[in-house]
Amino acid sequence: MSSSGSPPAPMQLCYENVNGSCVKSPYSPGPRVVLFAVFGCGAVLAVFGNLLVMISVLHFKQLHSPTSFLIASLACADSLVGVIVMPFSMVRSVESCWYFGERFCTFHTCCDVAFCYSSLFHLCFIAIDRYIAVTDPLVYPTKFTVSVSGICISLSWVLPMVYSGAVFFTGGNDEGLEELVSALNCIGGCQTVVNQNWVLIDFLLFFIPSLVMIILYSKIFLVARKQAKKIENTSSKTESSSGTYNVRVAKRERKAAKTLGVTMLAFLILWLPFMIDSFFDSFLGFLTPSKVYEIFCWFAYYNSALNPLIYGLFYRWFRRAIKLIITGRVLNNSSSTINLFSEEA
Repeated sequence: MSSSGSPPAPMQLCYENVNGSCVKSPYSPGPRVVLFAVFGCGAVLAVFGNLLVMISVLHFKQLHSPTSFLIASLACADSLVGVIVMPFSMVRSVESCWYFGERFCTFHTCCDVAFCYSSLFHLCFIAIDRYIAVTDPLVYPTKFTVSVSGICISLSWVLPMVYSGAVFFTGGNDEGLEELVSALNCIGGCQTVVNQNWVLIDFLLFFIPSLVMIILYSKIFLVARKQAKKIENTSSKTESSSGTYNVRVAKRERKAAKTLGVTMLAFLILWLPFMIDSFFDSFLGFLTPSKVYEIFCWFAYYNSALNPLIYGLFYRWFRRAIKLIITGRVLNNSSSTINLFSEEA
């Protein structure tokens, strides 16, 4: 009597006829197309959306402020995620293989970590900027100047790059995990493991700035609520132009804090699953399935594509700037002096 069971499907390898090749577990054609489309759209949005943010801030003189420069630098970090990190991670996630070499795997991982912490540090400095602007608006122009913003930007880039390089290019991330690394090591793989000591440092580097941002924005919104009530009580009593101007400035500062608070919240929501999983996974023996890990990674990556959408949703000046850029009006000699905050800009 013949067996009715079908023969097992032949095992696919990342590199056929190569000893030590990783096993390939690809998706069927339909899901592959969908995943490439979804991940590809995220990468394109991260690159071009953040590029629009950078062009807007750098071109229009009205946006040349300490906060805007921090936002432009944050957009640069998010744009680099779309250029250097997301396209190669897309191939790894969909094809379940790494085709770009071991050295580029280390460089890719280093950039991934560096850009993550660069975004986090930018958001933390933006929170400090907004806190001073809302709680002490009279002193703010002298406390948080363009030069101070430049120092914050430099720290937000240099510290994450030095840290990620020290962890991954020195091989310190897998000290004590030699057996696991040997078991995972195969041609066509890019699985970076991090020992418990570095995972704990990673978590603290993420948790402490996040806690600082949560505290600052909580205080900002309490102060903004008090200011709003005060403005409502005094705006009807004063009709002077200076009073009206101060009311507009106060409202603008509160709206900027609210929008950037949403940006911070989105960052935490999208990055927390990955950070929490990485922390506990290192202490539980790296039990997270690869597909679950990839899902957490892409939640985090999509944060880089989300920020321009938040700006477009909350910032009228950003929508006007995009319109001027897309229509080519930025090529006019006087375009850099256009008032983006006026009702008719």
